[in-house]
Amino acid sequence: MAVLRSPTPPLARGGAIPTPMYFVYILQSQKDKDFYIGFTETIELRLKNHSDGVVASTKNRRPLILVYYEAYLNKAQALEREKKLKQFGSSYTGLLKRLGYK
Repeated sequence: MAVLRSPTPPLARGGAIPTPMYFVYILQSQKDKDFYIGFTETIELRLKNHSDGVVASTKNRRPLILVYYEAYLNKAQALEREKKLKQFGSSYTGLLKRLGYK
């Protein structure tokens, strides 16, 4: 009599369970040198959208380059960080200073 077994789970084969990531990013316009702060779950797609002119707020500021990003496992933390940076206070100026822009 054959014994039926369940397939080996991905983790047992060395795989990993995909974990959603949330990103806060800063782009710099090469046209006017200003910065744009954003939040996304899919950074590659979001950067492509910015580059392709799909995002209204950066459409006329292209070309853009990614100068910085942070990854978070928690959406609320990422949104809080984006909000803090967009207040343009010490978090924002301190980060730009560490990056060598101020």
